[in-house]
Amino acid sequence: MESQPPPDASAKPRRRYAPRMPPQKRREQLIDAALSVIVEQGYEGVSIEAIARIAGVTRPVIYDHFTNLGELLRALIEREETYALAQLAQVVPEDPGASDPADVFAAGVRRFLDAVASRPATWQIILLPLDGTPAIVRQHVETNRGRTLERLESLVQWTVQRAELADQLDVELSARAILSLAEDAGRMVLINAKDFSPARYQRFVRAVVSMILSP
Repeated sequence: MESQPPPDASAKPRRRYAPRMPPQKRREQLIDAALSVIVEQGYEGVSIEAIARIAGVTRPVIYDHFTNLGELLRALIEREETYALAQLAQVVPEDPGASDPADVFAAGVRRFLDAVASRPATWQIILLPLDGTPAIVRQHVETNRGRTLERLESLVQWTVQRAELADQLDVELSARAILSLAEDAGRMVLINAKDFSPARYQRFVRAVVSMILSP
């Protein structure tokens, strides 16, 4: 029997190629990889090479879907903003109807904190801004913060009218205080959810609002 020649030890290993994916699924994978890099290394650590390494693909695969790093980051910002706005839309009701204000605020805070816990990476780049955060990200965050503040002012105004507190409660300052509390609560859930759970904040908010509105 003729013996086979030994393998050439000097031969270069064949490059491993990423499995094929539908284009939209691949785009989502690359955006997920970019988000992972940002959360772990900050914006200064983001590069095409770093994203390719996390995604397990080559650089040309990324350029098949995004012209450059800036376009990929814009896609990331737009996607995470869409997720965040969809979750926030469930937090502040447009028409509370005849609901108990204490229940409305407590449930809203709970929904917000549950949303934070469900997508920690999304909310980390919003509530825990990293060094080197691009101006476009800060602009999006502040714009959406302003929209949320407007909805909170409407909710406080509804509470004032329902509880007949027109001469006792400053609507604008109340809305800002609620937003600041919610943002701080979100940060604590991200940092230490064991001690600062959504349920704990829900009980706290219900108790505080009930005391404010008690005769």
